[in-house]
Amino acid sequence: MMFSLKKKFSGSSFDMLLVGLGNPGMEYDGTRHNIGFAAMDQLCQKHNLSLNKMKYNAYIGETKIGNKRVLLAKPLTYMNNSGQAVGKIASFYKIAPENILVMYDDISLDVGKIRIRRKGSAGGHNGIKDIIAHLGSEDFPRIKIGVGSKPHPDFDLKDWVLSKFPKADKDALDSALETTVKAVEEILARGIDSAMNKYSK
Repeated sequence: MMFSLKKKFSGSSFDMLLVGLGNPGMEYDGTRHNIGFAAMDQLCQKHNLSLNKMKYNAYIGETKIGNKRVLLAKPLTYMNNSGQAVGKIASFYKIAPENILVMYDDISLDVGKIRIRRKGSAGGHNGIKDIIAHLGSEDFPRIKIGVGSKPHPDFDLKDWVLSKFPKADKDALDSALETTVKAVEEILARGIDSAMNKYSK
C-alpha cells in the first residue's frame, strides 16, 4: 500500500523524520549498502539514543537534538522496499516529505565524501526509488555517503554494494560518518543551506 503525502500536513509532533537505510541482519553489517544504518548508529551513540521500538516495519526512536524533536528510523524491509516503512511512518506521524531526511550509500562518491541534497531523483538507487514511490514526492532532503565506485564496469553492482569495506578504508569511512552526524546536527540547528555550505563540498 502506498501513501501519498502531496497534501500538506499540519500538527505533526516531530520537526523531522531521520532515516538511515540498510538491510537488516548481521550478514549485512559493514557492507557498503548499510552505510545509512552505520550513520544512524553513530548519531545514536553520540547522543546516547536507542531505537528500541519496532513499529511500521522499522526500528524507531525519538529524541530532541538542539531544540528540534526528531523521530529516527531504520527500516527493516530490506533496502529495495525502504519506502514501505518510510511511507507508513510519515503517514502516521503526519510528517511532510520536506521534513524527512534520508541517509544512504552513493557509489558515485569516493569513500570519505558526503553530499547533501534538498531533493532529487533516485539516481539509480532502489531504496530511494521506493521511498519516492511511497511518498509520492521527490522533495525530501538526503545525505549521500560515498562508498566508492565499482572496481570494473563488468563487476556486478549487487555484489559491490553488498561487499564490505576493506581495512584500508577505515579512516576515510570513520571521517565520513562523523561528518554525516555533524551535517544532521547542522541541518537541525541552522537548516539545509548551512549544512550544504559546510559539508557538501
